[in-house]
Amino acid sequence: MLLVFTQQSSPRLRYILKLFIEELMGIPFKLTHNREDFKSYSGAKLNYSESPIENEPFIFSEKLLFEKGIEDQQFGFTEWAGQKAFYATHPKYLIPFDVFAASFYLVSRYEEYLPHLRDSHDRYNETESLAYTRGFLQKPLINIWAKNLREVLLSYYPALSYTPSRYRYISTIDIDNAYAYLEKGFMRTAGAYGRSVINLDFQQIVERTKVLLRLAHDPYDTYDLMLDLHKRYKVNAIYFFLMGEYGENDKNVSVDSRTFQSLIQSLADYAETGIHPSYGSNSRPGRLQKEVQILSRILKREVKKSRQHFLKLKLPDTYRKLIDVDIKDDFTMGYAGNIGFRAGICSPFNFYDLDNETSTTLRVHPFAVMDATFRYYLKVEPYQVIDMIKPLVDEVKAVNGTFISLWHNESLSENHIWKGYRSVYEELLRIASA
Repeated sequence: MLLVFTQQSSPRLRYILKLFIEELMGIPFKLTHNREDFKSYSGAKLNYSESPIENEPFIFSEKLLFEKGIEDQQFGFTEWAGQKAFYATHPKYLIPFDVFAASFYLVSRYEEYLPHLRDSHDRYNETESLAYTRGFLQKPLINIWAKNLREVLLSYYPALSYTPSRYRYISTIDIDNAYAYLEKGFMRTAGAYGRSVINLDFQQIVERTKVLLRLAHDPYDTYDLMLDLHKRYKVNAIYFFLMGEYGENDKNVSVDSRTFQSLIQSLADYAETGIHPSYGSNSRPGRLQKEVQILSRILKREVKKSRQHFLKLKLPDTYRKLIDVDIKDDFTMGYAGNIGFRAGICSPFNFYDLDNETSTTLRVHPFAVMDATFRYYLKVEPYQVIDMIKPLVDEVKAVNGTFISLWHNESLSENHIWKGYRSVYEELLRIASA
């Protein structure tokens, strides 16, 4: 048991100490505000206050965890154990920054509540973030800090026991468009033929016709391939299904399609499933609940997992809406425009609602890489992708975190723009599951 001394308590403090010390460091702890009790305690202890008491491990506490409301933050930068750090205190201290304040700032997404520019899809842009501007977006700093602080405590208290975490890999698949040509209905199919004629895309006309006549396989029907790969590499997968009404940014097949419903049910026999809330659900009240109900009815079970289509995440609104429809786990925390760790962490954590100053029951699972990021935003060639993914996998393995990837069924099609990505995905499974 680790005894932590603080001069006062707060919801923010209790939240970050539970996440940082108990969940990431694997050490049970209790708080005390009594200096004499702290001094007389014979076990492992940590002083988080404004001044050392004796010769115990000491972290100078900044104001962030004891404030209420959201204000523009001013903090200095430093390094600790070769890693970047902020909320710098004094270089004379063994831990020269407020590691708890810095961790809370990142994991609560404090900066996303401050004034900032949003992109064309009304998303927080990674270029606005501290991690991007300071060059640590590809580092799970909170996990690294937790590992380093545990080593400091063990140097003081070698008998201190802890429960080590274990590295995990989870492959998540978004099904935005279940089929390239099948199950689109007469009007959508006729319109697609018309566009192909206008664009003189005769190759697509031939391909579409062969698929519709059952003379060729639908290129987006990569589900058997995925199941085989996941079985071969012993990978746990989660499939997220887009159940929204047809719209400019919601183009899946109809939820009334028996073929689509059968696909959902068959995948659910082999993997976990979740809702992929539509683009339109962000602006249409009641739409999210309806989509959850549709998927629940098809699966004949409750839906507890989600990831936003287009990664549309606006804090705290998006997470509050998910809580309202009883979603327990969300996998949206990541950027479309770049790879890395949006919240500075590679482990699940509970969403902290800054406006209400409370820890919620919604569990956030941050992902690190997405296929579309490489293809549409970074615009790299398939042979370059693994060289960008592997360092992130190594970072997560080094701290026994959870590495989560985001892929799509269509990017395994080897069709047009996705040529080469099938082998990329298999190599991802190989290195991430090792």
